[in-house]
Amino acid sequence: ARLYAKAGASSIVYCMGITQHTCGTDNVTACANLALVSGQVGRPGAGIFPLRGQNNVQGACDMGALADFYPGWRSVEDSGAIDELRHLWNVRSLPMGRGLTADMIPDADIRFLYVMGEDIVNSHPAVARRRGRLRRGFMVVQDIFMTDTARIADLVLPAAAWAEKDGTFTSTERRVQWVSRAREPPGDARPDLWILSEVAAHLGFDLLHDPEEVLAEINQAVPAYRGISRSNAGALGGIIWPCPHPHHPGTPVLHTERFSTPDGRARITPVHHPALERTSPEHPLSLITGRVVLHYNSGSMTMRSGGLVKREPEIHVDVHPDDAARFGVADGDTVMIETRWGRARARAKLTPRQKRGTLFMPFHFPETNLVASELLDKRSMMPELKVAACRIWRAD
Repeated sequence: ARLYAKAGASSIVYCMGITQHTCGTDNVTACANLALVSGQVGRPGAGIFPLRGQNNVQGACDMGALADFYPGWRSVEDSGAIDELRHLWNVRSLPMGRGLTADMIPDADIRFLYVMGEDIVNSHPAVARRRGRLRRGFMVVQDIFMTDTARIADLVLPAAAWAEKDGTFTSTERRVQWVSRAREPPGDARPDLWILSEVAAHLGFDLLHDPEEVLAEINQAVPAYRGISRSNAGALGGIIWPCPHPHHPGTPVLHTERFSTPDGRARITPVHHPALERTSPEHPLSLITGRVVLHYNSGSMTMRSGGLVKREPEIHVDVHPDDAARFGVADGDTVMIETRWGRARARAKLTPRQKRGTLFMPFHFPETNLVASELLDKRSMMPELKVAACRIWRAD
């Protein structure tokens, strides 16, 4: 703590494991509190950097791909912002109020679901356990691979990969870069924008067809992107928002003089970390989930690489030798892991690097979703994917 606070510039870099808890919002707030009380904001090299699960999550969130925000981080409760967007898009009304998160969808009365670029069956425990409920409505999946979600869809639309289309990507440091198509999409695959425009045309709507036209609309809908163009985003290194006008150089460092609050002052917020998932005599161990170096997220891409699958072919569970002896498990045994949410089969891997009393399973395999917790952070509605009380026994 002293090293962090006294350094000329310190960064906090965290991944999704910080947020995937019932206290995930408080975890993020605690990081912000630490940076504020230490003065580690407003200078090059200082600040907080949340690493996202995909390369353009920041850009998607900036564009309103969230349950509680419109483009430009405008609240779904802000009637003034909604009126601005309504006039921009020339529509009579827009929905007000929070939408559904992915984990809420299986229990909702969904008549039509359009899934783009996400294998929700393998990345969301609630969806994996209640996948049959998705079949109550009509489901479209737009993806570059035939994922498990695509297999249960009513209609699959083959999309182009990142190198097969034009557009922008926004990184976690708010750096917007223009990417030009390097090759044509294979077979019937088409860029996402082309697909959406064609679907809209069949429904009687005329959407934009060109990525530069889309960026011009973003200039009007998202104030921080107002000065971003193909020219400055395509320059070496791109440009970092906020960029309020075409001649602005971008803003690599935020909060150098004031914060984006009415009085320009930051807020330090007390936090509380309740432990909702506890071990018990029935479930005496803690199961932790995370990634392994050879696979990525739900595995929809890396599981198609023969070399990676050969080196990491199946799900395993890391067990400390003392815990293995306690529960009669040997290295290489097929074991069952059970939480109060479900059970899954895995191969035991004994290692002294694993902390006693805890087990570790990678989340790249569908089995992990069967045992992951469905407890939610009540503010973000993010499920507690990282920890669950469990027990282990040999499968035979």
